[in-house]
Amino acid sequence: MARGLDHIVHVVRDLDAAANLYRRLGFQVGARNRHPRAWGTQNHIIQLPGTFIELLAVVDESGIVPHTPQHFSFGAFNRDFLASGQGLSMLVLEGRGAADTEAFRVAGIGDYELYEFEREGKRPDGTPVKLAFALAFASCPVAPDIGFFTSFQRYPENFWNPAFQVHANTANAVAGVVVVARDPHQCSSFLATFAGAESRLAEGGLTIKTPRGDIEVMTPDTFMQRFGVTPPDTSRGPRLAALRFTVADASLLDAVPAEAGIAGLFAGNTTVIGRDDAMGAILVFEPSR
Repeated sequence: MARGLDHIVHVVRDLDAAANLYRRLGFQVGARNRHPRAWGTQNHIIQLPGTFIELLAVVDESGIVPHTPQHFSFGAFNRDFLASGQGLSMLVLEGRGAADTEAFRVAGIGDYELYEFEREGKRPDGTPVKLAFALAFASCPVAPDIGFFTSFQRYPENFWNPAFQVHANTANAVAGVVVVARDPHQCSSFLATFAGAESRLAEGGLTIKTPRGDIEVMTPDTFMQRFGVTPPDTSRGPRLAALRFTVADASLLDAVPAEAGIAGLFAGNTTVIGRDDAMGAILVFEPSR
């Protein structure tokens, strides 16, 4: 079964600053949420139809549990990621819970226990609702700086809400994510297995089309040629480099960085915001097709 994009984790040192950045870029940012103490993290959610961006910060390291052979520690991974800088740390696909842990075990890309947790959410009117998730982790040895897991929502009706998906910048979808790698084919087999979809050759790399958004893998040179900004350092392996959003009103593309007080790069009908301005991430805005 092909798995579509569920969400992407953008981990930062200052969660309030990250929320403010995305608000200035024209996004509606959800309330601040607290994770289990074993993670030590808090987040804000930015919803788009079927996909969301998770702005994340480590706020209390005292209770973070370590990795063990069958337990992937969400908190430890993001704490360690921040030691070398902010940015896009984790790629999360839609999940099936325990079925994914078994599939990953059989495929040899993960031998981790299913992780389940709950937290309280709120409707637009402030009414509390119960949220629960089942996470199945995988790992790619050649990409130690990317976290991978699938997420199955026990109460999706309490999480997804069209009222949270209306943004002043008219963003209406995550078109995809871009991974940069010195050798894009080094992780192609893992990504195809993780996504349950075929990888196809593309200029300077490969593309995996999922039911909801593309996973593109390309060399640093190809990335520079396409987006005009410097990608993350790949000396330790492939890195999550960019998020691609589509916007309904193309006339707003130039205004997105201007309203935020950021000097965006304009390439045709695409607006790109680099890592220095976007807290380690690269954000790409494109017109809807």
